[in-house]
Amino acid sequence: MNLYERIPNNVNLSEDKKLQRALEKWLPNYLDWWNEMGPDGFQQKDVYLRTAISVEPDGWANFDFVKMPDYRWGIFLKPAEADAKIGFGDNHGQPVYQEVPGEFRNALRRIIVTQGDTEPASVEQQRELGKTCPSLYDLRNLFQVNVEEGRHLWAMVYLLQRYFGRDGRDEADALLERRSGNPDKPRILEAFNQPCDDWLNFFCFTMFTDRDGKYQLSALAESGFEPLARTCQFMLTEEAHHMFVGDTGINRTVKRTAQLMNQGDVCELGGIPLRVIQRYINFWFSYSLDLFGGEISSNSADFFAAGLKGRYKEQEQYADHLAADQIFNMKVVEDNQLKDSEVPLRNALNEVLRTEYVKDCEKGLARWNKSLADEGRSERLFLPNSRFHRHVGEYAGHSFDLEGKLISQEDFEKRKGEWLPSIADREYVGSLMHAVTEPGKIANWIAPPATGIKGKPFEFEYVRL
Repeated sequence: MNLYERIPNNVNLSEDKKLQRALEKWLPNYLDWWNEMGPDGFQQKDVYLRTAISVEPDGWANFDFVKMPDYRWGIFLKPAEADAKIGFGDNHGQPVYQEVPGEFRNALRRIIVTQGDTEPASVEQQRELGKTCPSLYDLRNLFQVNVEEGRHLWAMVYLLQRYFGRDGRDEADALLERRSGNPDKPRILEAFNQPCDDWLNFFCFTMFTDRDGKYQLSALAESGFEPLARTCQFMLTEEAHHMFVGDTGINRTVKRTAQLMNQGDVCELGGIPLRVIQRYINFWFSYSLDLFGGEISSNSADFFAAGLKGRYKEQEQYADHLAADQIFNMKVVEDNQLKDSEVPLRNALNEVLRTEYVKDCEKGLARWNKSLADEGRSERLFLPNSRFHRHVGEYAGHSFDLEGKLISQEDFEKRKGEWLPSIADREYVGSLMHAVTEPGKIANWIAPPATGIKGKPFEFEYVRL
């Protein structure tokens, strides 16, 4: 196999024999994983996919029909900037790291492995969804997300193989050995062990959990380790579509629900009630908040000090790139009460990033509520308080209501059926999930998209079944 033709790249793969050997060994295992854990039942179907073959404007988004196992998973870094400098932390203004600094080796490897582990996990979570697609348009979007998550895995594996020697190769192998939800070898982060077995779950996942990915990648795109920064900068060009799929998917579901509400009983008419949509939002938003880590974190301080992980839009939004003497105010639980606490800013950078994320999510809620208003409805969806249903950080081990009020565990258990999807909710949503694969047709519970893909109409045969 001519590896560097199969894997389009701008990392000089054709000249790097050592890296070639490592990736040639890893590729068959990757393909085995893809065939075992990738989209089930559709591997030999032609799908209208976007493929990146270069970082140039005319090369990073080529559209054509391709079978997913033949997809060209490329390795791309945004072009380097001359005389680039570390943009924050204790080494602010020093030349960027071209190789892994010995003192930061473990921290960098941990960052890359954790990010890399999320990519195959989401593919595993979504493996069965194609069998219940609401339309060919949606089926194609699912597969686009899947193959790009696979490419993002390649991006992280490239960094591990190229810069971390034997340790990196072992970590790259382990990325293919863990499995989402497996009790013995689960994925690293808990949100990536949650089932994603219906399309409302999928849309919430791509809206909320992939949006966490946007903010994590944006923080790493500021990194003083230049190969990581340039890799994440290119990954962000693809991540936008994943969030688009979730944002518009929920919006189309909300729009159709509103239309059915105007006709009668939503359940009798085969739609998803707003109360159920709200519970799914509460579930995925709260689990996605956990992905940012603890509100008070020595790791976040160390990563920033070392110049490894910055803030969202570090260079655009901040004048002080040292953040050495500033204070961040937050609520913490003390003596079973919420109290104000002052935290050194560097130790609160997870919460700074989480705050940016919440503001972004609120924009999505505004769009969905506009759809309700456009259909003449007065009901509104909302985000729960960031303290609600948390399993990581200052609020883990405590119970809060949707407004963020501290309550007893007993009260939470009594009311969680109002706030989170029940078994009955999931079973009802699952009962609506029936594949609609005729071009131009769509399931009753969701509205069609406003436009198709790459100028194609909704009626286009996006997947040839």
